[in-house]
Amino acid sequence: MPADLATTLAAADAWGAGQVALAVVRPSGIDAAHGDLDRAFRWASVTKLATALAVMTAVDDGTVDLDEPAGPPGATVRHLLAHASGLPFEGEQAVTRVASRRVYSNTGFDLLGRHLAERDGRPFDRSLQARVLEPLGLAGTTLVDRPSQGLHGPLRDLAGLARELLDPTLLAAPSAEAMRTVAFPGLKGVLPGVGTFDPLDWGLGAELRGGKQPHWTGTRNSPATFGHFGGAGGFLWVDPVLAVALVCLTDRDFGPWALTAWPACSDAVVKALAG
Repeated sequence: MPADLATTLAAADAWGAGQVALAVVRPSGIDAAHGDLDRAFRWASVTKLATALAVMTAVDDGTVDLDEPAGPPGATVRHLLAHASGLPFEGEQAVTRVASRRVYSNTGFDLLGRHLAERDGRPFDRSLQARVLEPLGLAGTTLVDRPSQGLHGPLRDLAGLARELLDPTLLAAPSAEAMRTVAFPGLKGVLPGVGTFDPLDWGLGAELRGGKQPHWTGTRNSPATFGHFGGAGGFLWVDPVLAVALVCLTDRDFGPWALTAWPACSDAVVKALAG
């Protein structure tokens, strides 16, 4: 590992977390890392990337159709994946019309888990295991709570998920592209804990960096960067222009500290990789 990259990752020890682990990921695997790669952390909403990936594998095999009804009246699987169903952060009563605003919704992803479970004829945790965790070799990760936020696992496994998103093997090319392409363009919305954006671009499961400022990724990240962060203090971003991903898990809950620490770390990583 280059000395400047090692120093950059080690700087995360000053974030005030009891435990922190980070890894730089290439298509070939982990390129550099810091912290305990095998300690299990709560992934919180980073789980949504794995849930979306499971749903998209079902789209590819014909078990689910993106445009079939799901969620509130008028909404579809596609709307749920893109936080465009009108459902609130929590609760099954819509707060706005379908595709009129980007409303980030945990409930929407829990409904996606329920929908896939019904189509697969098995509990969602078993579908997630069979469709995503086992094929990617994420042996240390388990769903202990809701499809929207329930995965617990080590950084090594999160790096495996990042590698898949960076260089897809489970999805057909159109489905992989749909996850990282704006769905329902032009929708305004609130990115929880960050701010209001117009537009708040989102793909099918992944948030898209675009031109958002401030943002939890770095200013050196390309607009094509996509990923997710979680309330448990971790994140995963993939920059397809740089062909690199950065993953992080901590035991310090997300807060204002992260909007200073994470972008600075991301910028330092990109700068170090540029040599």
